[in-house]
Amino acid sequence: MGTYSERAAAISQRHLRSYLPRRWLHVQAVAAKAERLAYLVGDDADLLTAAAWLHDIGYAPDAADTGLHSLDGARWLQRRGFEGRIAALVAHHSCAAYEADERGLGQALANEFPREETATSDALWYADMTTGPDGQDLTVDERLEEIRERYGPDDVVTRFWHKAEPMLQDAIRRTQLRMSAQPT
Repeated sequence: MGTYSERAAAISQRHLRSYLPRRWLHVQAVAAKAERLAYLVGDDADLLTAAAWLHDIGYAPDAADTGLHSLDGARWLQRRGFEGRIAALVAHHSCAAYEADERGLGQALANEFPREETATSDALWYADMTTGPDGQDLTVDERLEEIRERYGPDDVVTRFWHKAEPMLQDAIRRTQLRMSAQPT
């Protein structure tokens, strides 16, 4: 682990482990998966792993503000001096723009943090959306079904995933193609 990811792991542990132990299990597994995918992103390997450690920091009690964990986490990271790309990757992880729109925060998210469409962002989405809430490996379809069951049919999270699923599936496919073209 490099500089950013070591700091990110320590911060994530400090802010999630005791307060949100189930979320902490998920984050640890997402970060481990991101480390395994790092070969796909070249010089961004440490950035990817750091973003994976921090992708759910917006759920931490001292970071939560708007109810949009990706935006709350990115703002929290920005206030703590994290590199802009890490904050932006956290802000936009796993189709966050769709949830932001559902919550009336789409313009704020778009104005504050640039969204990138790169192998790095795809790999972060892949790591997150193929990892269950207890750290278990899932297919993206299993993960989406688990989310729908957990939140119920009328929740904002379920509504946004209905709209976001094609974009997510594209990012997953791109990562899978990169994995098959570049075996570890």
